[in-house]
Amino acid sequence: MKTYEIKLQYICVSETDYGKAPHVNRADQVPGYMAGAFDERPEQESFWVICLNRKNRARARHLVTLGTQTNSLVHPREVFRPAIMSNACAIICVHNHPSGDPSPSAADIQVTRQLREASKHVGIDLVDHVILGDKDEDPQGLGYYSFRAAGII
Repeated sequence: MKTYEIKLQYICVSETDYGKAPHVNRADQVPGYMAGAFDERPEQESFWVICLNRKNRARARHLVTLGTQTNSLVHPREVFRPAIMSNACAIICVHNHPSGDPSPSAADIQVTRQLREASKHVGIDLVDHVILGDKDEDPQGLGYYSFRAAGII
């Protein structure tokens, strides 16, 4: 019989003056919080989950999967595992588009809908799913796309 051990590693990203984690409850706050997360492999899509407490303060960010230049395989099981382990009340999903254009693909929309449904069953709110790109490549000039702002979440 095999025995497995799960290790949860928290990555402290930034803190404010009083040692409180930053609020991350709007799409425009996500690029700042995720600064540096995509620097190691900028030419690959990577999918992250930001775990939030009940006041939408970031508890941790966790790399869920590392993909290719054009896609990343994501399943709700892997997304919610770190959220459950860190006692998160809510999550924000984040991934990048190496092309710079943060417009969602059909697969991005499908995954977001799956995550929205899974969040209802697990009891952990899906606050948003944000795709990060480049302001110069974004037709809207924001550099990110928010599924919440688009009404999909």
